[in-house]
Order: sequence, then C-alpha cells, then structure tokens
Amino acid sequence: MDSPSAISLIPPLVVMAVAVWLKRPILALIIGAVAGLFMLYPTQPLELIDTFSSISTSVMQDETIGWLILVCGGFGSLIGLLIHTGGALAFGRSASKLATGPRSSLFMTFVLGCIIFIDDYLNALSVGEAMKRVTDRYKVSRQMLAYIVDSTAAPICVIIPISTWAIFFGGLLENNKVAEAGEGIHVYTAAIPYMLYPWLAVLLVMLVALKIMPAIGPMKKAELAAQNGMAMDSDTAPLQAGTQHNTAALHHPEVPAGDQYAVHAIEEEFEQASKQGKLSNFLVPMLMLIGFTIFFDIDVLKGLLVTLVLTMLFYGYQRLMPLAEMMDVMMNGFKTMLPAIGTVIAAFVFKDVCDKLLLPQYVIENLTPYMTAQMLPAIVFLAMAVLSFATGSSWGIFAVSIPIVMPLAYAVEAHIPLVIGALLSAASFGSQACFYSDSTVLAAQGSGCNLVSHAVTQLPYCLIAASVAFVGFILIA
Repeated sequence: MDSPSAISLIPPLVVMAVAVWLKRPILALIIGAVAGLFMLYPTQPLELIDTFSSISTSVMQDETIGWLILVCGGFGSLIGLLIHTGGALAFGRSASKLATGPRSSLFMTFVLGCIIFIDDYLNALSVGEAMKRVTDRYKVSRQMLAYIVDSTAAPICVIIPISTWAIFFGGLLENNKVAEAGEGIHVYTAAIPYMLYPWLAVLLVMLVALKIMPAIGPMKKAELAAQNGMAMDSDTAPLQAGTQHNTAALHHPEVPAGDQYAVHAIEEEFEQASKQGKLSNFLVPMLMLIGFTIFFDIDVLKGLLVTLVLTMLFYGYQRLMPLAEMMDVMMNGFKTMLPAIGTVIAAFVFKDVCDKLLLPQYVIENLTPYMTAQMLPAIVFLAMAVLSFATGSSWGIFAVSIPIVMPLAYAVEAHIPLVIGALLSAASFGSQACFYSDSTVLAAQGSGCNLVSHAVTQLPYCLIAASVAFVGFILIA
C-alpha cells in the first residue's frame, strides 16, 4: 500500500471473528493474513502466494522465533521431566496442605506468579502447571486459574526492573536515543510508577483471587460450571465419575485439536508419573531455572539449557529413570508445546501482513492531531493498546511506535516517564488481552485451559483495568 487507510483494520477484525467462531486461533490468524494479502494483491494470486511464502520464510528465519521455539519446547521438556518423576505431583500435594479452599488456592497461585517475575514465559508455563491440580481439587475453573496466571505474567514482569521485559525495552530506549548508552534501565525504572495498566491488573487479580471482587461475565459462568461438577475446560461436558481432573473436556468438540493433543499428553504424563515423587525433584529444577536465568543476565534460554542438563544429572544420580527414557520424556514434552509455538508463528506472519497494510501508521496518523501534552499519554495508551490487541505483538508494537511517539512527546513537552509508562502499559495490555498473543497462549497452555475460553473469560477484567488506566493517564497528565 502507498498510504495508510481504514481498510487496514479489516484483517484484525477477520481474525477476531474467525477465532471466536471456529475456536481455531492458528486457522484464524492464517485466514486473517491471507485476507490482508488479498487486499494487497486482489488480481495477482501468484504474487499473493509468493508474498505469503516470503513472509513465512522470513518469520521462520527470525532470531526471535528461533529463540521462542527453543524456549517453549525446552519448557515443555522440563515440564515433562518434572511430571514424569512425580516432582510436580509432590508439589501439588504440598501446596494442597496450605490451600484449604478455593480462595487460598487462588491466592497461592497469585503469590507464586508474583515470585516468578523473571520472564512472562517462565511464569505462564510454570505457575499454571504447578497449581492446576490444587485448584482442580477445590473446583476452581481452569479459566479462573489461567486468568490469575496471565495477570501475574506480563504485568508483573513489566513493573520489575530485572526481567526480560526491562532488558528488552531498556535496550530499545537506548537504541532510539531516549536514554543514554547504559542508562536504559534507569529511564525504564523512572517510568515504573506510571505503568498504570500493569499495576491495576495486578491489583484487580489480587482482589479476584481473594474473592473480594466476584467473578463477572463469562468467568462467572465458568466458575458456576466448575462448582457444579461440569468440565473445567468447557461449559457442557461433565466430569467423569470418580475423577478430580478434567479428562472429559479433552475430547469435547469445542476444544481445538492442537490444545486437545497437548493437554491430553500432559494428563497422560501425570497418570504415569511416579506417585512417590519427592518435592525436591520439583523445587531444585525450578530454583535452578530462576537462578541461572538471573546469572545469564535474564536470558531464559541459557538458564533453561543449563537447568535441563543439570536436572538430567540430578535425576540420573537418583536413578529415577535411564537416559533413553529421559530423552523420550523430553521429546514428548517438546511436542506438547507445538500448538503454542504454531500460534505464535502464525501471529508473527499476521503481524508482518498488518505492517504491509500500514496498520500502525494509520492508527497513529489519525490520532496525531489530538496529541497535546495533557492528552498524549492517554491517547498513546489507547492507540498502542488497540494495535497491540489487534496484532498480538506487544514487543513489536513498542519497537515500531517509539520512533514515532517519542519525537511527538518531546515536541509537545510531555512528561517523558509518563509517556513511556503509557507505552509499556499498552504493551502489557496487548500481551494479556489479545486472544493470540504469546502470553495468552502460554497461560492457557500451562493451565490446561482452552485458549479462546481463557481469552473470552479474562477480557472483561482486562477492559476494566484498561479503562481505569486510560482515565488515570488523563488525570495524571
């Protein structure tokens, strides 16, 4: 496209409609990408195919995607080992002794999510997997668990200055001359008090976990279904007699095939897990993962690789299983992450198509006339939140918007930490609220919840926090 126009809004609308209708996020993203390319090449089908192929190849060669595949697959392998040795079951038994009901089990989930602040991927995958057996015991819906996990993933990581988010965004601030070399984290830290959305999201989820704020909208329906013995992952399939966990939902037609495979594989691992597993076999690898991630300057992949090697040695020393069996368990664990990996890859392809349609430029250009020192933070938050929600790209939107927004902020003499806080609030909102963002996908995956069901049930809470944040940015400015 030569210039931005309103038609660039069509592909995100197509994705949202198809995702809700078919409950197939990967298919929805591919259809949205094809719809966008058709708008670019309506009479050139060969050009459309060539462009789709080029974008797909470019995405698969992207360093971020390669890193993501290794991190997600590695987490799946580690989770497989934790489950197979009985360590995860032992953690669940220990946690259940502290949890005496739905409220305490959810509050424990919230606290654990706050503790694992290093990375939102680490948070989303580990907290849900660790706590879902406990919350199942007290008939808490998987949707509620996924919401607690998701709300303590990106929002917590954003407001902690020693996380992967802080490292990434601090580097971007330096690259765009917003901060001097080596001062990116200091500028980032100065903006933390103004990151209104993550603060509000964390406050809101704590109130929900403590049952001070009741379940609302679709979440209320999911909670009632779980309390009445219905399947944790759907509104219609009842639990099988004599079981605690949601095995019936695994074959319910509303559960996407990819999710069904992944959840079923993890459930099978739990069924085959050692019932005599020790708590140390869960805690030691998790502490190693957090410790090595910090040691390698918040590099989750390096921390994960070292943890996997040492965990294999730790389990081998105890003679829990032969090496060949460990490798089989790790490969099966990697496979459980394929639906999550596929969704994020499709989201990156879709983002590139939206970039070709000049969607970010269209939104920004149409809001520029309203940008004053007083309104700039609120408008930046609104515009970037919409873009991040539509494209599923929180980090990418921030990288695209900084060169456009920050010169405007300096031109109108806006409060720079407040504007940075608005940008990061928007990124946090998009990461949590978007139906197909990596954080949403992994929170659902770790909690054993249907992706679309998780996204729909948590959306009202995200919108409440976002609305209050928008008003807050106006008042503070």
